[in-house]
Amino acid sequence: MSQFDDIKQFGRGSYWQALDVGGKGKTFRRTVTEADLVNFISATGMLEVLFTDATYQGAVKGRLVPAALTYSFIEGLIFQSAIQDVGLALLEVSMKALAPVLVGDTIFAVVEVTSIRPTSKGNRAIVAWEVKVYNQREENVLTYQVTRMVKGDPAKG
Repeated sequence: MSQFDDIKQFGRGSYWQALDVGGKGKTFRRTVTEADLVNFISATGMLEVLFTDATYQGAVKGRLVPAALTYSFIEGLIFQSAIQDVGLALLEVSMKALAPVLVGDTIFAVVEVTSIRPTSKGNRAIVAWEVKVYNQREENVLTYQVTRMVKGDPAKG
């Protein structure tokens, strides 16, 4: 037992019992930089000409970033708030890229709970969310459905 146990933990996500189907929240915003693109494609091996050649003349004008980078940044923003200390497992992801994201774009997401199914044991639930990612012009650039196992409130377990 610690003297700090009764002090609220900042940044902790919600236990599944505090979630409601249809409940929504939004992430903070994140601007994608040239350094982000270079680091991501180097770390992942996504060294495609679309991402490595600033002079490439493709269908999209500007420094295109992989949808996987957009998804990863949004997941990071979600982890920093909604999933921190309550997420137990990533179970499923289904993603659809809708529009390009470019270096210099600022992205954020709206996250909606679509289902909650308590498990038969362990004070946890299978929770599904729909995540809609937007750019600074509020254009929907990516959407995905994600299912996770989430902790329950120990006081209710």
